[in-house]
Parts: sequence; structure tokens; C-alpha cells
Amino acid sequence: MKLKYLLFSFASSLFFAQTQFQTPFEKGNGNQTVTYDEMNVYYQNLEKNFNTIQYLKKGEDDNGKPIYVAVFNPFPEKDLNQLRKEKAILFINNGIHPGEPDGIDATMMMMRDLATKKIKTPQNFIVAAISAYNVSGMLNRNSFSRANQNGPEQYGFRGNARNYDLNRDFIKADSKNARSFQEIYQWLKPDVFIDNHVSNGADYQYTFTYISTFKERLGNVLGEYFHNDYQVRNLEDLKKLGYESTPYVNIHGDIPEVGFASFEDSPRYSTGYTSLFNSLGTVPETHMLKPYDKRVDATYKYMLVNLQNLDKDYKKIKQLRIENLKQYQAGMQYGIRWKIDSTQYSMMDFKGFEGKYKPSEISGKPRLYYDRNKPFTKSIKLFTTAVPTGYITIPKYYVIPQSQYRVIEEFKRNQIQMEMIQKDSTIAVETYKIKDFKTVKSPYEGHYLHFETKVDKLNKNLTFSTGDYIVSTNQEGVKYIIETLEPEALDSFFNWNFFDGILSQKEYYSAYIFEDTAAELLKKDKDLKQKFEAKKLSEKGFAEDGNAQLDWVYMNSPYFEDKTFRQYPIYRIVL
Repeated sequence: MKLKYLLFSFASSLFFAQTQFQTPFEKGNGNQTVTYDEMNVYYQNLEKNFNTIQYLKKGEDDNGKPIYVAVFNPFPEKDLNQLRKEKAILFINNGIHPGEPDGIDATMMMMRDLATKKIKTPQNFIVAAISAYNVSGMLNRNSFSRANQNGPEQYGFRGNARNYDLNRDFIKADSKNARSFQEIYQWLKPDVFIDNHVSNGADYQYTFTYISTFKERLGNVLGEYFHNDYQVRNLEDLKKLGYESTPYVNIHGDIPEVGFASFEDSPRYSTGYTSLFNSLGTVPETHMLKPYDKRVDATYKYMLVNLQNLDKDYKKIKQLRIENLKQYQAGMQYGIRWKIDSTQYSMMDFKGFEGKYKPSEISGKPRLYYDRNKPFTKSIKLFTTAVPTGYITIPKYYVIPQSQYRVIEEFKRNQIQMEMIQKDSTIAVETYKIKDFKTVKSPYEGHYLHFETKVDKLNKNLTFSTGDYIVSTNQEGVKYIIETLEPEALDSFFNWNFFDGILSQKEYYSAYIFEDTAAELLKKDKDLKQKFEAKKLSEKGFAEDGNAQLDWVYMNSPYFEDKTFRQYPIYRIVL
């Protein structure tokens, strides 16, 4: 009788807690999302009523308003540095695109269910979640900017207060938001990371799609485990809870017969950034055309299965994160650019809708539509393996002159260990000269982004000053160091315009004066003359361009003393 009373009492208190702490989403009609103020009040109320919940100001939006992190920690120890020795950390990001608020509402319910013990109290991990990352975008509410999306009734705007798409800012960190994220991430040092989104693109039967972070950038040890074990179990468990899934469909028309490839989430994206520090990362992409309440539920349940599998595998994940670093030691090869390998694939049964065409009521021209009365299941190829298209050899150290203070600031924020040079020193280094690059024609997220960068290498003895920095690659952030400092990397600091000052020549000549000097040089320097004549013979355009010829002589003469022109100002020590 006493046991029955205790069970009844527990069930009653749980029901009371669930109803007392209903979220605004749950109180609504299933098609409404919480406001920024409602969200903060809700979490503050949870914190007041449950000692397992903390709601902390941990950053700032570009509009000056605080970014909050909700933490569920059921353990007496609250110091993360102590906790992470024995426990795992799951980190969730919400509202990077506030027009995609599914994760904001789902996480509020999950934190409540953890606090009230509706979800079994974890034994082996804590959960931390940015309640809403793009605060200024969340405050910019409307009903129309997501023209292709089925609810909610109102939502936030994609751009933040400075109109940045924050999901392109994680490595360049132009915004206060991104700098706050990096600080939060380095405070947490999470084992698993989830960044909740909503998809765009084609129509299909699935409510839940996902991006598993690029396994090659994650690394062989972690990549194989994450893609072939941990994530497989997450998706199998999610299916048992009612949601079949597919990898992110980055396609806006019919699914091609050949199938589709993994999305390369390079370091400009959230999971691309977190992969540099060996976190297992997923971007859930619920389907924009499915009802809002179903999307929230699918997001909740994906986070739930992660909780369960992390609780089982926390020791293994923590050990694999350590072992993964063994691939990145000085002298080893590192894939710096990647392409999908079309010879390696797996098969899946994709559940879509037939794409058809009919006359547009606007133009009369053929337009695409999906016939939901014609669902299909089609066996397609998934290309999930990439091969490197370029390598670098990992150096033992990089040298960063103190003049590159922006790089130094970025490294300090990301907790990269650096040693300051204590006295002027001459060091044998490998240097890069920027040989070639291309630049986008239109601005992209505040930058004229470079791509297809190529370098020439040269060994030199250079003198570095007291206050310059040496950075060892023998540390946890080795991939961050390489991906930012190697100019040929897709999202390198060079490609994001950190060093554009070296791309313009600072000293020039007046042609009418240098003509005589150039003629005299060619008379005196037989080797120079021979190279000059050979170039004219081999290149018709050069032979017909007097200005180009004079410029060539200048660039190959002692008068061209601009040693900084295209000289990459970060140096490598290869021992």
C-alpha cells in the first residue's frame, strides 16, 4: 500500500511539474514559437525552481543584448574543469537562423523534462544549450521572410543586427555572436554538439534530415565511429520513435538518378568549426514544409536519442577524441582540400514525391511542383567519402609575428597555446609566397573571399623579435591551427582576407625613367637578357606588350625591393 502511495505521489508531482512549467509553445496552438523575453522568463523560472538548472549570461549579440546558456547539471560538482574529467558534455545551439526556431522550443521542453526527471536523470553527462544564439534576429519578428516555410505563425529573421548570416561566421568571427560562441565552446569543450536548423530545397516525405559533420575533417578515428556507429544508432532509435530520416537534401529539384553527396561543412559553419576540436557534430534539418509541431517533436526526439547514446558511450567517445589527435603529429600529411569520391558510395531507399511540371500561372512557362499524391521509394547512391586534392606536411611550429595581432587575438580566444619569443632570434623557417588565387566577384558575408589559393615555398633564415609568438602543433587545437594558418585551406584566414595588405605592391617606378635603367640592366646582365628573350619567344602576348616587358624587367631586377609583396607573414618550422 505504501509503495502504491509513493508511486501515485511521484506521478502526481510529475504531472504537476509538467503542467506548471509548460512552455509557451505547448500552451499555444502548435504553430507558435516563443519570444525572446518569454524564453528568458521561462528559463529563469526553471532556474529558480530546480537546482539542476543554471541560466547564465555567457556572451553578447551584435545588438548588445546578452546570449544565455542553459545548463542542466544533476551533479553536486559545478566546476566544468572537474566535471569533464569523468563526465561528457552535450552542447546544443539554437536560433542561429531565428526563422528556424524548432530547436528553441524543443530545447526548452527538454531542459524542463530533465529537471523534472521525466527524462531519466543521466549518470554520465551534462547538457548545455545556447537558448537563442542570434538574439537580434529573434527580436526581428515577422510572418513572411521564410516564404517557403510551413509555420510557425511568427518567427525571427535570418540576418543578425549587422545583417550577417551567422552560420558563415564561425572561423572568421566578424560578429560579437561568433566570438561569444567561441568563448562558450572553449568553456564547455563539449564531446557532442548539435546545431538545430530547418531545411530549404526539395520536397520529400521525411520530417527529419541531418548533416553529420564531414568525416574526413573530423578525422579517421572519430569519423568512422561517428558515421558508422554512434550516428547510426541515433537514427535507428529516432526511427523507433516515429521519424525516419535522410541525410540533408541539398537539392532544389528532382533527386538525381545518381543520388547525392555529403555536405562539406567547412569551418565557416558551426559543425565545421567544432570538428576542428574533435566534437561529434550534427546539424538537424527538419523539413520546412512539415507542420511546426511535428518539426519541434522530431527535433526534441533527436536530442533525446543523443542523450541516451551519449550516456552509454561517454567513456568511449572521450577516449576516441584523445586517440584521434594521434593523426595530427608533426611530419604527417594533412589533407587541406577535399572532393567527393564518386567511386565510393552506399545505397539507401529514398522516400520522395514525384517532381512534375505544369504551366506557371505567373509566366505561362513550365514550373516545377511535387505531387504529394505520387510518393515514391527510390534506391539511390549516397556519396559520403572524400579524397584530398591537396596536402600539407604538418610543421612542428608556426611563427606568428606580433604585428599579426588579429591572428593572435583569434588564437587566444580559441585557447591555442602560444609561447612568446623572449629575445630577438634568427630561426630557420619555411616561408610561403602567394603564387595565385581567385576572388569572388560579389561580397560574401562582408568579404571578397579568396579561393583556389596556391603558394610557393622557400626556406630562409629570418630574424624574429621579442614579443613574436611560436605556436606548437602538439596540442588539442592542432586542426584549428592548420585550417586557419595554411593559405590553401578552404576557410583559411588568408582566404577570409586577413592578410590582404600583402597583395598590393607598395613601391613602384616611373616608366619614362626606368626605360633607360632597364635597357642598361639588359646590356650588363646576360642571364637576365637570356631569360627576357626566352619569355618573348615563348609568350606571344608578352612579346607584343611593351608595358608587360618593362614590368618584367623591373620585377626581376635589384630595384624590386618590395619583400612584403605576396609574402605570407606566417612562418613554419619543420624539424
